[in-house]
Amino acid sequence: MSDINDVNNPEALAQLLEGRSDEEINEFVNAAGVDTVLSQVFDAMKSRLDPQKAAGQTAVIQWDVNAPDGTHSYQFKVDNGSGSWTQGTPDAPRVTLTFSLPDFLRFVAGQLDGMQAFMGGKLKLAGDMMFATTLQTWFNT
Repeated sequence: MSDINDVNNPEALAQLLEGRSDEEINEFVNAAGVDTVLSQVFDAMKSRLDPQKAAGQTAVIQWDVNAPDGTHSYQFKVDNGSGSWTQGTPDAPRVTLTFSLPDFLRFVAGQLDGMQAFMGGKLKLAGDMMFATTLQTWFNT
């Protein structure tokens, strides 16, 4: 893999992940720092939130990302078209999505479809599952 800064761009991230095994992805992210990489992903998620598509929406979406060193929990908050994120679990989430680290990165890069991930056991959902199906529509790719 080339540059950790590529996690901010879904297309560049997809190229970094292409053909890589889970082990290779875990090694790359561990070397860069799991929280560093995840922070960059959530910054990118915040910048890709479409204020018009998320207008009138309020929700806390929790992401539990299972890495080799343990689970890293982040909450993404949408409040009437604006987004923010925090590390940890300070608020009650409307939905919790749980991925392995490699599958989370594939998901945000557009290489893993949410419904296919759920049906294949790569994504676990808790909470409002119907709401979870609308989440991707709030973001620009």
